[in-house]
Amino acid sequence: MKKDIHPKYYQKAAVHCSCGNSFTVGSAKEFIDTEVCAKCHPFYTKQEKVMDTLGRVQKFKERAEKKTNTVKRVKNPRARKGQK
Repeated sequence: MKKDIHPKYYQKAAVHCSCGNSFTVGSAKEFIDTEVCAKCHPFYTKQEKVMDTLGRVQKFKERAEKKTNTVKRVKNPRARKGQK
């Protein structure tokens, strides 16, 4: 290996999750802050957890509700353009 091109490797890098969980891993960074870990991730906990960023989830639900509440128009198959 070439010298002085690789970052320093921390054998016991501390990881802190927003849920309060802490653990150590090997990494090129000494401290890692994360929002989701295995203890709070919905896939592993089997619980629905909505991470709303700037109201995106609310906007999606509103659009989905509008689609279900709208009345679809049925086009007359015999009507043609230009005829009265």
